[in-house]
Amino acid sequence: MTNKATERVPGADQCVLRATLEKWASTQPDKVFVKLSKTREVTYAAMRDLAESAAAGLQAIGVKQGDTVVVWLPNSLDCLKVWFGINWLGATYVPINTAYRGQLLQHVLENAGAEIIIAHADLVERLSDVHTSNLNTVVVLENHTAQLPRVAGRDGSELTVLGGEALSGNVSALKPLQRPIEPWDLQSIIYTSGTTGPSKGVMSSYAHLHAMSGTEGFYMLSTNDRYLCNLPLFHVAGTIPVMGMLSRGGSIALIPSFSTETFWPSVVETESTVVLLLGVMATFIAKRAPSLDDRAHPLRKVIIVPLSEDGPSFSDRFGVEVYTLYNMTEISTPLVSELNPTKVGSCGQPRQGVEVRLVDANDCGVPTGTIGELLVRTDAPWAMNSGYFKNPEATASAWRNGWFHTGDGFTVDQDGTYFFSDRMKDSIRRRGENISSFEVEAEIALHPLVREVAVVPVPSELSEDDVLCVVASVPGSTIDPIELLEFLRPRMPHFMLPRYVRIVEELPKTATQKVQKHVLRTAGITVDTWDREVAGVIVRREKL
Repeated sequence: MTNKATERVPGADQCVLRATLEKWASTQPDKVFVKLSKTREVTYAAMRDLAESAAAGLQAIGVKQGDTVVVWLPNSLDCLKVWFGINWLGATYVPINTAYRGQLLQHVLENAGAEIIIAHADLVERLSDVHTSNLNTVVVLENHTAQLPRVAGRDGSELTVLGGEALSGNVSALKPLQRPIEPWDLQSIIYTSGTTGPSKGVMSSYAHLHAMSGTEGFYMLSTNDRYLCNLPLFHVAGTIPVMGMLSRGGSIALIPSFSTETFWPSVVETESTVVLLLGVMATFIAKRAPSLDDRAHPLRKVIIVPLSEDGPSFSDRFGVEVYTLYNMTEISTPLVSELNPTKVGSCGQPRQGVEVRLVDANDCGVPTGTIGELLVRTDAPWAMNSGYFKNPEATASAWRNGWFHTGDGFTVDQDGTYFFSDRMKDSIRRRGENISSFEVEAEIALHPLVREVAVVPVPSELSEDDVLCVVASVPGSTIDPIELLEFLRPRMPHFMLPRYVRIVEELPKTATQKVQKHVLRTAGITVDTWDREVAGVIVRREKL
């Protein structure tokens, strides 16, 4: 008799990396899986060979099924080869941010507990500034000197250092798996940004990552697509293209990072057909001057997250289909839009297989139109995270009452469309009114001279919060705070109008182009911040 729960878990050849890669390397060996440049590409058969070779090398230096291996590399074929080699052995891939250093680096090394780290040569010197925990071996890639670096942690521990040739093992010596790799086995541990406390390692099974990038949440992807991977592989938004296209037998284009100036040339050179634009990426592209070449590209599908741009206008200008969705590392794309959504700020509706709720601080439902925290659960086993690595307290807190608590505030309209409001920790309360920083940012971003904007709360001398907006202007222009305020007056209620305006060259951002609001909150009201009350600009409630 077939177990109904097992029926809802994808088969190994659909979601387990090794089994899926073996399947496609056998059935379509010559199809391109990775496009790196106009002339450099890797077929499915070649990717399998790279994965096997890396696996043999890793096994030779002691990696076993079930081990954790830390990967500290920028986007590159090397990073992809190492990732696939780790999973080929049934070990757990633990990518970490290339910006990590100091206490944050030390924390993730201690939490991961890995004995082996594979790192770019330009990063290894940072290991000397921290306690290296269980690490005993460093494999150094992209080392362009004749001599390998010496690596000793701050605790005095001397690490064994190997060159990149250690990852080119003898495939014929590769030992068989101790047991088959199952869909519910741990594929990766991806660390959260850690903006409100120590980074947490999100445990993801193969089935979880398959559900995240699958045909319900990412229904717009097809086997014929090439997904431009312009986000870091250490982030879930960089993981999704790889796993999503691998499961479909499609292809990816892998580039080092996102750049406004090189975005369209990269699309053309790699013949990419689909991309996800996260954070301010879509705004940067839309703010560029119109060009006769705006449609001279192969791109056909653009996923904008969040939908801060006018979707139909973006679609019409660039000749692409526009979609939006909502996801985070811990969940599996629970909200997704229809083609060309028209409601700015919307995230779509719940996909098949998930339930969502909006609740107050006590997990009680809130009325339609009221901001509540989004809770999520799925009807399939293993389709969400498996908890936080070595952090049972955080796991229990996030999963309380049988639902995963996202920490994100949403509203829902009468049509069942969900709208992101704010991180619950970023909510602003001014003179008894709740303010969505996302909604204020959306209006400020419409100003023709605003290139990017972030809105954060700052303490008010009267109690509660005041509103600070931090803006960067379009190159070659200057923003006048008074003119900006007058632009906003007819667009929002009086209580949402910013009291403070700070103008900067560029907002602080993560590697995935998300604005680091915690940096702006910590900085608060700086000496260069304009204060409308000091300037004598009066804002009052409109009389009826």
